[in-house]
Amino acid sequence: MPVLEIRKKGDTVLRQRAKPVRRVNASIRALIDDMVQTMRAAKGVGLAAPQVGVSKRIVVAETDEANNTLAIPLSVLILPTCTPRPNP
Repeated sequence: MPVLEIRKKGDTVLRQRAKPVRRVNASIRALIDDMVQTMRAAKGVGLAAPQVGVSKRIVVAETDEANNTLAIPLSVLILPTCTPRPNP
């Protein structure tokens, strides 16, 4: 799992509206693994997919009790595509 490049202010991907995730497949799982490794390597507590150059609505977050007052286990947030329900 590679550590990804974290994009800096001014990068165009950070200004675009991220796309919803249509389905969680092997490539999305691999992206999440890479994002977690990148976040940990940067000693961060959260990372969004656009911050690593991927325009998807995915966020990973994690804190630990040693450095923060509130311990949050690893969390992955994915905003999926919603299909409208037909009216009855």
